Amino acid sequence: MSSDTLAKAATAPPPRDPTEPPAEPRLVPRRHVGQWAAAAAVLVLLALAADSVVRNEAFQWDVVADYFTSASVLRGLGLTLWLTAVVMVLGFALGTLLALGRLSANPVLRAVSWGYIWFFRSMPILVQLLFWFNIGALYPQVFGVRTVDLLGPVTIAVIGLTLHEAAYAAEVVRGGLLSVDRGQTEAARSLGLGRWRRLRRIVLPQAMRSIVPPAGNMLIGTLKGTSIVSVIAVQDLLYSVQLVYHRTYQVIPLLMVATLWYVVVTSVLSVGQYYVERYYARGSERAR
Repeated sequence: MSSDTLAKAATAPPPRDPTEPPAEPRLVPRRHVGQWAAAAAVLVLLALAADSVVRNEAFQWDVVADYFTSASVLRGLGLTLWLTAVVMVLGFALGTLLALGRLSANPVLRAVSWGYIWFFRSMPILVQLLFWFNIGALYPQVFGVRTVDLLGPVTIAVIGLTLHEAAYAAEVVRGGLLSVDRGQTEAARSLGLGRWRRLRRIVLPQAMRSIVPPAGNMLIGTLKGTSIVSVIAVQDLLYSVQLVYHRTYQVIPLLMVATLWYVVVTSVLSVGQYYVERYYARGSERAR
């Protein structure tokens, strides 16, 4: 046997044991060159946009800082938050009743609930607010009281926004109730639980998994939608900054003040929505 043959035999790997499983192939991750190039281009564009906003003197950031925590702006922010909370509570309370009416076996309740949802989803919210603002032309007096004295701008805003939001909340709640497996209610019924107890203890806790995400979107939409009440002279956040820039003519920085406050509050609500969703998703695949 030659020296080359002996060298090859010494360096050759030992024969594989036939009882051992074959070695798994080595996986090499695919290189996404195009994706990284696109990501780099997006980052460059974002950096250029941020630089143009920060260094653009037309934004007048010193004016934004002066008015960001001014008393008039904070009062408008407080009214915006109060209006959002009241409208959401009343809207979902009425929407839940409408959802139960749509799911009722009574044809009258189903028809009335469907008609309400159809009507108020068909009418733009601005038209509704202007209609309620001029309701005195149709009903000058209500229960012996002048309508203009009974319905102020804030009351009109609450009524208009609540009736509008209730129509959408009804569909959100109805979708959540329908997402619960029918076998759950049948099992609760077999245990002798009453209808309202079944709804409160069995159906609603499970339906909240489907209700919370769209309800959170509605909450954020309502917060931003309250800015429309400025057309009826309700001194919310937007109307407050409008009063200032009508006096100082500093339109852009005052609009930036309102924009930044909306961004801050919306971000806080988004964080809260995340934790509420995680709470109701306990034990489900979504939570894991």
